[in-house]
Amino acid sequence: MNQPLLLSILAAGFTVAFFHTAIPTHWLPFALTGRAQGWSHTKTLTVTGLAALGHTGFTTLLGVLVAFLGMTVDRWTGQIFPWIAGGVLFAVGLFFLIRQAMGQGHAHFLHRHGHPHDHGHMHGHGHVHGHHHDHHHDGLIAEHHDVEVHVHKTTDRAAIVSLLALLTFSPCEGFLPIYVSAVRLGWQGFLLSSAVLAVATTAGMMIFTALTMSGLSRINLKAIERYESGILGAVLCVLAFVIVFAEG
Repeated sequence: MNQPLLLSILAAGFTVAFFHTAIPTHWLPFALTGRAQGWSHTKTLTVTGLAALGHTGFTTLLGVLVAFLGMTVDRWTGQIFPWIAGGVLFAVGLFFLIRQAMGQGHAHFLHRHGHPHDHGHMHGHGHVHGHHHDHHHDGLIAEHHDVEVHVHKTTDRAAIVSLLALLTFSPCEGFLPIYVSAVRLGWQGFLLSSAVLAVATTAGMMIFTALTMSGLSRINLKAIERYESGILGAVLCVLAFVIVFAEG
C-alpha cells in the first residue's frame, strides 16, 4: 500500500470530518436538550456519541456505494484512474472554493431542524442570521447566532430518538470525496477512512458538546463554520494533487 498516499488521505479525512462537527447542529441541540431534560453530563455525552456513530454509519453506507463504483471504474480505466479521481476531487474542491468566494461558507447542504418537542420531531435551521436568538423554555435561556433550537421538556425516549434521527439521516457529504480518493487503496483504504471518519466525528461532537455544557459555548466557532466551504475546498484540491503525483 502506498503509505504517503494513505497518510495524506487519512489526514485530509480527519480534517474534513472534525471541522465539519463545528456546525452548531452537531452539538448545540445535545447540550440544550440535556440541560432541559436534566440529564447528567455523562448521559448527554453518551447520547451525543450514539448520534455521532449514527451519523458516520449512514455516511459510511453511502461511502460503500461510492467505493464500489470507484473500484469498478478503476478496473476499467487502469493507469488513468488517478487522473480521473484527482480531476473529480479538484472539481469538487473548486466548487467549494467558489461557494466560499460567493459568501456561502456553510458547506452542509441539508437543512435540518434541531429541537425536540412533545412528539419527538425536530425543527430548526442552520443558516447564519447575523443576530441573536433568545429562547426561553422551561427555565432554559439559549443565546446563539446561527441555529434556532427550541427545547421543550419531553420524555427522555422522545428526546433521544429525535436527537439520534437529527444526525443519523443527515450524512457528512463533505467526506464522500475522501472515499473517492481512497478507492486506489482498495477496501482496506475504505475501512481506514471510515474509522477516521468515526473517530473525528465522535471526538468533535463530544468535545464541542462538552465545552458548551461547561459554559465555554462562547468560544468562537463561527469562523470555522463561516469558512467551512473554503477549508473543505482547499483540502480536496491539495489531496487531488497528491493523488495525481503519488499514483499518476
